Amino acid sequence: MHDDVKAALEVLQNGGVILYPTDTIWGIGCDACNEEAVKRIYAIKNRVDSKSMLVLLENAALLDRYIDEVPEIAFDLIEVTDKPLTIIYDGAKNLARNLIADDGSIGIRITTEAFSSDLIRRFKRPVVSTSANISDKPSPAFFAEIDQEIIDSVDYVVKYRQEDTHKAVPSGIIKLGRGGGIKIIRP
Repeated sequence: MHDDVKAALEVLQNGGVILYPTDTIWGIGCDACNEEAVKRIYAIKNRVDSKSMLVLLENAALLDRYIDEVPEIAFDLIEVTDKPLTIIYDGAKNLARNLIADDGSIGIRITTEAFSSDLIRRFKRPVVSTSANISDKPSPAFFAEIDQEIIDSVDYVVKYRQEDTHKAVPSGIIKLGRGGGIKIIRP
């Protein structure tokens, strides 16, 4: 895994795009602060850029770097969840503009998966995580289901966990309002 992290890190630092395992399904990723790299992911997925993508962080303590005002309940939800949880926050900041939704929100998930967590910790920036599929096609449950077109479009394909055939479960998604209001998008 160490060599994979090192190689993926170099690609991210140079503005490239990677295909990597996450705490849910395999993702296409890049530096979440690099507009050109984000633009490239939209092109790879054949996805309109008005449909935002989420980012991964490895530590909830970093949320205030990317969100104007983190509702206190977010930390409680992250701590008690027993499955991956993506939280959509208002007031995104310090991220690529083309990554932020039109209403100023961004989805962020704290990953505890070994590879993605180590990569983000070393990179010291959030990483985009969007499903490794062309828009409107099914999300692959594991690496062997990823379309060759996706594999050929990225700069680095992580080797770690390619043989894993455990069907990953997508994260739950909730939206937190500034006043602490909670809207469940996907349980």
